Amino acid sequence: MSKKPKSKKAPSTRIRKSELVQNIINIFNENPEKNYNYKQISMALNISSESQRVFVNELLYELLDEEFLVEISRGKFKVNSRGGYLTGTIDRQGVKTFLNPDDGGEPVFIPERKTNHAFLNDKVKVFLYARRKGLIPEGEVVEIIRRAKDTFVGILEVSENFAFLISDNKVVTNDIFIPKSKLNGGKNGQKAVVKLLEWEPNMKNPVGEVIDVLGEKGDNNTEMHAILAEFGLPYKYPADVEAAADHIDAGITPEEVARRIDLRGVPTITVDPRDAKDFDDALSLLKLPNGLWEVGVHIADVTHYVRPDSIIEKEAQVRATSVYLVDRTIPMLPEHLSNGICSLRPNEDKLTYSVLFQMNDKAEVVKYEIAKTVTCSIRRFTYEEAQTVIETGEGDCKEEIVTLDRLAKILRGKRFTAGAIAFDRVEVRFEIDEKGKPVSVFFKEQKDANKMIEEFMLLANKTVATHIGKPGKSLKAKTFVYRIHDVPNPDKLQNFSVFIKRFGYNLKTSGKSTAVSSTLNHLLDEVQGKKEQNLIETLAVRSMAKAIYSTENIGHYGLAFDYYTHFTSPIRRYPDMMVHRLLERYATGGKSASQSEYEDYCKHSSDMEQLASNAERASIKYKQVEYMSAQIGQVFDGVISGVTEWGIYVELVVNKCEGMIPIRDLDDDYYIFDDKNYCLVGRRYHRKYQLGDEITVKVARANLDKKQLDFAIV
Repeated sequence: MSKKPKSKKAPSTRIRKSELVQNIINIFNENPEKNYNYKQISMALNISSESQRVFVNELLYELLDEEFLVEISRGKFKVNSRGGYLTGTIDRQGVKTFLNPDDGGEPVFIPERKTNHAFLNDKVKVFLYARRKGLIPEGEVVEIIRRAKDTFVGILEVSENFAFLISDNKVVTNDIFIPKSKLNGGKNGQKAVVKLLEWEPNMKNPVGEVIDVLGEKGDNNTEMHAILAEFGLPYKYPADVEAAADHIDAGITPEEVARRIDLRGVPTITVDPRDAKDFDDALSLLKLPNGLWEVGVHIADVTHYVRPDSIIEKEAQVRATSVYLVDRTIPMLPEHLSNGICSLRPNEDKLTYSVLFQMNDKAEVVKYEIAKTVTCSIRRFTYEEAQTVIETGEGDCKEEIVTLDRLAKILRGKRFTAGAIAFDRVEVRFEIDEKGKPVSVFFKEQKDANKMIEEFMLLANKTVATHIGKPGKSLKAKTFVYRIHDVPNPDKLQNFSVFIKRFGYNLKTSGKSTAVSSTLNHLLDEVQGKKEQNLIETLAVRSMAKAIYSTENIGHYGLAFDYYTHFTSPIRRYPDMMVHRLLERYATGGKSASQSEYEDYCKHSSDMEQLASNAERASIKYKQVEYMSAQIGQVFDGVISGVTEWGIYVELVVNKCEGMIPIRDLDDDYYIFDDKNYCLVGRRYHRKYQLGDEITVKVARANLDKKQLDFAIV
């Protein structure tokens, strides 16, 4: 313990202790090589009062005790700098900025004035300051190694000699300056995509150039393209890729048919959403002479047409997935392939990659075969049409559909017995008019027809993954692409369990995985039709790990499968194309592919899947705000779906649209955020707003630019 000078009463006016300490720390951090005594620090802070100068001296010794400073000679101090540098990724939590170190260490706080213009997810180098005892480490960005993104979307504000992009993106908080010569035809008020050119440390605003003008603000196409551009996703197809696709022929020659199993005489059907155009899977059913059922899962043979190293292949690899916004699909493959040659349209011969199952009446797989085939769908069903056949037992292909549904229900029952989790969430959908305006909201639910298709796709994916991943005794599994889902984080599951108790629900969080999943399924059944259903289902999903692609198989927790992959949607997912290629390679005796190469592809595919999901959610949010903007002033019942230090999120019961009550509008008290109990509590009157509470709100504001809906408490 260092020897402190005798204490004098600290000044009670002019400057608070915490502020003075922070100012002293800033001086030392900004000058890590210099040493100071209390007089020099006082002078730097313009402190002339003797009592305050003595107080500065006391604070220097307190910082010495905290090991923030070292005393190099009597009364002379220097920062006890770790002198180290870390690299990592910039993260934001609310309004605060942190570095997530590459080495997995604890986050480092970065003061806003020390971010050196680093954006969210940028890869940076940080200098670590001396650490005060009991506080998190702090540092400053000294180098931006790699920008996470360098293009931004916003509205152009054009004056006579220059322009700015006013971005609604929370990543870049400063408007982007655009020289007049870099406007590229952009006009005032239009939405545009701007590429960042430079942002020197001493410049207030970054400098950029317009690389694409999206159109007039508020136009539906403009806004949907803006969402895609915001997430770095393509919103138009390169002309040369489309031209290359247009030159591809269906190529179903007698020679090609001879190389495959010809199943064109077997009754085959497709079942898809009513607005689908890319049919990449079909089912067939045949009663075999041995009394077993042959169930065929037939998948579009995309890789027959999309060859390695072609420009179509390279474009598909970059995109990695089709993107589904509220009113449109942005396909991974050009439409000539996705909606034409590859799509399993009715009454057209198609090249397919199939898994043929021989099953008994108990839905037990006696034998299977993975083979290249030729098929022909005799009927295209929508889910609604297939559901009618299941419910009435009447209609086209009734024997096939009813039998497939019966077998699927047995398969589904076995899955849940093994520990699968039933996340059959209700999806919010919009009826859109010809101008793209939302006119009504409806909820999309999974019915038996959906579940029938799902079960056979799951079975095919599981079978293909097991076929490669479990080759038999003394044989080593070759490199493959798996769809993996890790076990839940115990802390997240425990927090979720504690939260749902306030609704009267219980959840087992330890023991065998089948026991945990069984109680979770029971919970999801219990909340059906309740006001809190969507909230609890959302929080349940958040307590789970995210499913990703990987060459390292750990199984799929949510499905209760030891081996799982994606084989059934190659028109819209690049991992399925990889799986098709690897299957064909190994079927013809090829050696194991490079694991590191395929792991990179898996990582990219997982990242792009997440971006596509974010863009889809943003488009739904935009349409929610657009839909509710016509209902300003109306009153609705809601449930508190989120609580933060800046406000309360409320989900409306009638249409599941979500908006926020800003904390600044809660003017009846000063509210404190209690993050452990998911609530805001009034300091004086102790009124509490807690996650899950029922609440009545009025629609106050709808900001389309920010995709933000504001509510007010009634």
